[in-house]
Amino acid sequence: MPAMYKVRPLHSAEVLAGHLPTCMYPLPNLHHAPGTATPPSQEEVDPSLQALESRQEEILKRLYELKSAVDGLSKMIQTPDADFDVTNIIQTDEFSPLTTNGADLDLMLGKDYGALKDVVINANPSLPPLSLLVIHSLLCERYKILSAVHTHSSVKSVPENLLTCFGEQTKKQPRHEYQLGFTLIWKDVPKPQMKFSIQTMCPIEGEGNIARFLFSLFGQKYNAVTSTLIDSWVDTAIFQLKEGSSKERAAVLRSMNAALGKTSWLVGNELTVADVVAWCALRQTGTANTAPANVQKWIKSCENLAPFSSVMKLLK
Repeated sequence: MPAMYKVRPLHSAEVLAGHLPTCMYPLPNLHHAPGTATPPSQEEVDPSLQALESRQEEILKRLYELKSAVDGLSKMIQTPDADFDVTNIIQTDEFSPLTTNGADLDLMLGKDYGALKDVVINANPSLPPLSLLVIHSLLCERYKILSAVHTHSSVKSVPENLLTCFGEQTKKQPRHEYQLGFTLIWKDVPKPQMKFSIQTMCPIEGEGNIARFLFSLFGQKYNAVTSTLIDSWVDTAIFQLKEGSSKERAAVLRSMNAALGKTSWLVGNELTVADVVAWCALRQTGTANTAPANVQKWIKSCENLAPFSSVMKLLK
């Protein structure tokens, strides 16, 4: 549709393009002091802004230090955290006997601001985990251990000998002077449970698995073949000797007799966790008296050691 009327342009396009402003109207520059001819360069920073940034950095630094201090204090009050793999301790190519100097618990369990490392075990008094009590006695010969026994509300009564299975702690020392805390709670559980870190660690279940963990605290080092043999004997003692049928027990005794005909202990010439678990399984099932000759000799060797003989009192 044609326009109703035509208007003559006041300026040509070329003239208009040369006079278009870059803003609607001018304003004074607020980023420099009044009276100055030119504003400061972009690289210069306002001193007040610099001071504000420095103050913020200082506050963040103090908050971080305060958080670290609170974390350290909380770990001294509660059970410390620990994330580590036990297999890193034993999967090496050399062997270190149990009779060597004590291992560094901080190296194996992680340094934790000087807080006491706690091991908490739940066990059913109807079937006490004797191997854990033997290992506890062995650990007491190596480290300063703060031991305690408690009874959970799920258990109505506990025999007196189980309540005093750790004996009486004659020397009362401040908690921080001990190297390891060992707490046994008699509780109605289907199988023993252990936690090293109450806050973050999933429980380790089963007497054999807990025994492996505790025995690793001696810092013994085995090659892959020896570690496999030890694990095999531990599983055999738990699942066949302790929980198996009479035929399975007889087969295990024959295998033990053959192995003990070649070496003093089940694996090599040094005591391992396999000997502890197997001895306890024999005593708890009552098959020790009918064992073959080599096994009988091995049983006497075990019971000549104080940790084994002290646990024998619990079987009476």
